[in-house]
Amino acid sequence: MGIRENVKCLLREIPEDVILVAAAKTRTPQEVLEAVEAGIKVIGENYVQEAERAFELVGKKAEWHFIGHLQRNKVKRAVRIFDMIQTVDSFDIAREIDKRCAQIGKVMSVLCEVNIADERTKWGVKAEEVEELVRSISPLRYIKVMGLMTMGPYSEDPERLRPYFKKMREIFEKMKKMDIPNVEMRYLSMGMSDSYYIAIEEGANIVRIGTKIFGPRRYK
Repeated sequence: MGIRENVKCLLREIPEDVILVAAAKTRTPQEVLEAVEAGIKVIGENYVQEAERAFELVGKKAEWHFIGHLQRNKVKRAVRIFDMIQTVDSFDIAREIDKRCAQIGKVMSVLCEVNIADERTKWGVKAEEVEELVRSISPLRYIKVMGLMTMGPYSEDPERLRPYFKKMREIFEKMKKMDIPNVEMRYLSMGMSDSYYIAIEEGANIVRIGTKIFGPRRYK
């Protein structure tokens, strides 16, 4: 099946209250446009440079979420394109986003990234550090914390991710009850092409899907 058919199948399958983010890493601007024309409303990009190229073609026909690790020197360019940054994992990067958004008069929606399995190779704060990070960010004027995001460990058996997704949901619900000023725990972003259905069962309301939309990733 092509991109159009893949998108239509996913949109039929995924509940209406779950946001489908098309993870567009390594995809061409034309492929991204095709996904949007098929019904995708949110594009997820890992790299600012790739996003800029796709944005030239697609523009505001979709929302743009940053889903990769954001480097400080890329923040100035990122805040001009993206509607949400899902991967805030330190006060330093949050402060830089706040500073750059202040310059253009924009309030950025962000999710705090959690390294739920405490893996050395993954970004994100540890589960026990989530509250501290959220509270440190909350006073910033040009950032609005809207929820949490996690990658989850790689496993050939997606069912093994269920305990991690369950734990993320517990943290999410706990944070929601804290009612921290300027924090709205609305979104829980977890699950990808091989695990989105389990993530949804465990409470995700944003899923990030690439391969099931675009086919196997092509590396240059």
